[in-house]
Amino acid sequence: MAIKKSNKLSQSPVLKQILKKCSSLGKKNEDHLPVDVPKGHFAVYVGENRTRYIVPISFLSHPEFQCLLRCAEEEFGFDHDMGITIPCEEFVFQSLTSMLR
Repeated sequence: MAIKKSNKLSQSPVLKQILKKCSSLGKKNEDHLPVDVPKGHFAVYVGENRTRYIVPISFLSHPEFQCLLRCAEEEFGFDHDMGITIPCEEFVFQSLTSMLR
């Protein structure tokens, strides 16, 4: 019987980078945290208008959300101050996140 390797190991560096950049977890300097982002959540910007959504960190474990993050990384990268920008229509993002809750 073969043992399947989890692909979580390959995703781990990207998830750590996201958590470090956008999450309220693990930040030492509390002065720079957005007041409206609760612990265990992070902000993303979606659609043409860059509408801001606050999503739970638990979404990072869902393959569908990880696909959105890969698209965001390919199109915009993660090295900017605004937060993660998700390159999809708002209604697609809302549909996906409603299924993940």
